[in-house]
Amino acid sequence: MTTIIYIALILMAFGMLLSFIRFVKGPNTADRTVALDTLTTIGTAALVLLGYMFHRYIYVDVALIYAVLGFIGVIVIARYLEGAL
Repeated sequence: MTTIIYIALILMAFGMLLSFIRFVKGPNTADRTVALDTLTTIGTAALVLLGYMFHRYIYVDVALIYAVLGFIGVIVIARYLEGAL
């Protein structure tokens, strides 16, 4: 079971790397916003997986707060872009 968790964490790290590259190189602001949302989602999943792996379930609470703040951030950016266009 631990091997599966390690493989999942490696795949999540690779996905975060690709999302970060898209965040930096994104041709427009909408692509950067989607990449930021993807980074937040993968980070939330990684926190939950780490909480399960270390048997520290406080990480799940932190992941939930992180997900809510990430969602609010993406909504704020989307509203700003909607008004700016």
